[in-house]
Amino acid sequence: MSEQSRRDGATAFVPGHVTGFFSPYPQDDPERAGSRGAGLTLSDGVRVTVRPAEGHDAPRVDLDGEAMSMAAVETVLSALGVADRARVVAASDPPIGTGFGVSGAMALGAALAANRAFDCARSTNALVTLAHRAEVVAGTGLGDVVAQARGGVPIRLDPGAPAHGRLDGVPDRTRVEYLSLGDLSTADVLAGDTDRLAAAGEDALSRLLDRPTLPTLLDESRRFAGETGLVTDRLAEILAAVDEVGGRASMAMLGETVFALGTGLTDAGYDASVCRTHDAGAHLVDENR
Repeated sequence: MSEQSRRDGATAFVPGHVTGFFSPYPQDDPERAGSRGAGLTLSDGVRVTVRPAEGHDAPRVDLDGEAMSMAAVETVLSALGVADRARVVAASDPPIGTGFGVSGAMALGAALAANRAFDCARSTNALVTLAHRAEVVAGTGLGDVVAQARGGVPIRLDPGAPAHGRLDGVPDRTRVEYLSLGDLSTADVLAGDTDRLAAAGEDALSRLLDRPTLPTLLDESRRFAGETGLVTDRLAEILAAVDEVGGRASMAMLGETVFALGTGLTDAGYDASVCRTHDAGAHLVDENR
């Protein structure tokens, strides 16, 4: 790598990820921990740039112009041996904390970009594993990283990082609309009684695997949201409005966010954000093109 490239750093794009339903599988080994379930990766995502730190006053992690502490990102940088030398600057299309996997995207994007910027010479699976471990340990997610690495409409068949997890997917693409009202704490939900989540998630996954289509994914996501009692009153009102116009919508896990296929939210009269499913997974971006 040239000295100019090293100074400029490297940038990765990581798609947003909306989980429709899931079953948590905690393990003492964070590489084996994870979740089974399914969701959508989105063309709205996070661009993460890692470059050499300059001066002691610069924030270590900057997201959308705001300095912050992100344990998963710090863990990734430490594992790569660049924690004292790297600065992370990121921009996110979807809002953080509302069910789009922004924390997972930050961890995975930092791993990919730091590996390039500092010539760490790690493989793709090794970097995905670092990011997955970091997010599990931080308590901010169980399945976003592996889904974001894959892209498309991922189905998480077995939990864990690449050496342990197994994924499939729905071979389709679609327009996606979403409307975010606020955040929910992933850590709080996962720290509670997850037996009901696990049972509902397993049933939903079984039905999706019997008929792996986008309508099935949304129908099972909606069923899961109702059975687990996670739908807030505000979300229930929006979901009912989409139902009335014949649309398909559900709740993003975990956030106070509605996502819909096609034009469901727009048809129901809401000013929704619009994107598409993202065919590719997380990848480096050539800023010179």
